[in-house]
Amino acid sequence: MTTKLQNTIIYVLLIAAAALVLYPIFFTVSATFMTPAESSAYPPKVLPGSLYLDNLLKVIQMVPIFKFISNSFLISTAIMAGQVLTASLAAYAFAFLRFPGKSVLFALFLSTMMIPWEVTMIPNYLTIKSWGWLDTYAGLTVPFLASAFGTFLLRQFFLQLPSELFEAARMDGCGHWRSFFRLVLPLSRPALATLSVYSFLTHWNMYLWPLLITNGEQMRTVQIGISMLQFEEMTSWNLVLAGVSLVMLPSLLLLVLGIKQLVRGITAGAVKG
Repeated sequence: MTTKLQNTIIYVLLIAAAALVLYPIFFTVSATFMTPAESSAYPPKVLPGSLYLDNLLKVIQMVPIFKFISNSFLISTAIMAGQVLTASLAAYAFAFLRFPGKSVLFALFLSTMMIPWEVTMIPNYLTIKSWGWLDTYAGLTVPFLASAFGTFLLRQFFLQLPSELFEAARMDGCGHWRSFFRLVLPLSRPALATLSVYSFLTHWNMYLWPLLITNGEQMRTVQIGISMLQFEEMTSWNLVLAGVSLVMLPSLLLLVLGIKQLVRGITAGAVKG
């Protein structure tokens, strides 16, 4: 089999896989602009007959979707910033500082990744309730400001940085804080971008915790807002998908803006040269 034929087969498979991944997004956007008759037609239509905007208007009228989006954006951004800050500081300590029991402490730190979130949910809820943080932004963000996964990801990236730079910096009298801000952070932008995108998208899609600690609509997030478009009597799926399309916009915009750094962070260290 020639190299050209092998490349052709690989690209055909990649295009097919990409089509499978992108089809749900394409159908969601397409159904947003379908009339109720088109969305319930059989066989299902792929494209709308026209740009029917009433679905978007009905979603805006039925639920405060933009308030939900702003809540989720604020919460996800605060958690993302907190995780990047705490994880980068902890990763620097585990990568470059020497202190007794560092290996044991790091192993214990990583072991928390094996504890299911459901196990800690009730203790976290009782703590948040005792502090009076129900229905507050603090209750939605503080339990997630530290991340063992983020610390592990950044530590592994920091260990790949050239040691000669830090030796030269120490010879010039550069301390840990200056090394952290002037050397480590600028050189670690791919890893920081990877953690940022991962953290933002993970908490943008968070459902159970906001449902547990919020009661009023003013503190609800987008995932709960989408579920409010479904009713026991009937569900108009074109309205639900219109709400999903609005909810997807910030996350898709983040991916478009951060995809270059995200790919660099994923592939960093994969090839030596």
